[in-house]
Amino acid sequence: MTGDPLAIMHAWLLTVAPLAAIVGTRIYTPRLPEKATLPALSFFIRGGSANAHIPPIPSPSFQFDCWGTTPQEARSVYIALYDALQGAQNVSVVLPGPITYRLMCGVEEVQGQDIQPVDPKDYDRVLGLFSVTMEV
Repeated sequence: MTGDPLAIMHAWLLTVAPLAAIVGTRIYTPRLPEKATLPALSFFIRGGSANAHIPPIPSPSFQFDCWGTTPQEARSVYIALYDALQGAQNVSVVLPGPITYRLMCGVEEVQGQDIQPVDPKDYDRVLGLFSVTMEV
C-alpha cells in the first residue's frame, strides 16, 4: 500500500460541497478535538479487508461520528455524508505531490445510529459505518 487511506478520505471529504456547507473544514481524524466548534465530523479506520493478490486496493471500514449541538444538526451532517459516500464510484482524490488516488466504491455497512448523550452537556452524535474500496 502506498497511500494512507485516512489522508485520502480526509482530502476527499474536504471537497464535498454539501458537507462543507454544514461543517466547513471541521473534519477530524481520528477524533474530535476537545471543545471543538460544532457541527463537525470525525472519523477513523475501524478495520476492513485487503486482497493479498491486489495489494493497492484495500477496503477499509470507516467509523464516522457526525457531531451537532442538536440531534437534528448531527443528523444533517450524517445525511450529507451519506449522500456523498453511499454508492460513490471512481472518485479521483488528489493529494500533494501531486498523486491521484481513487475511491472506487463506498457502501454503508450500518444505517446511521443516533447516539444519545449521557450527560446534558455532551454533544449529539450520529454514528455511521462505511466500507470504502480505494486504490492507494
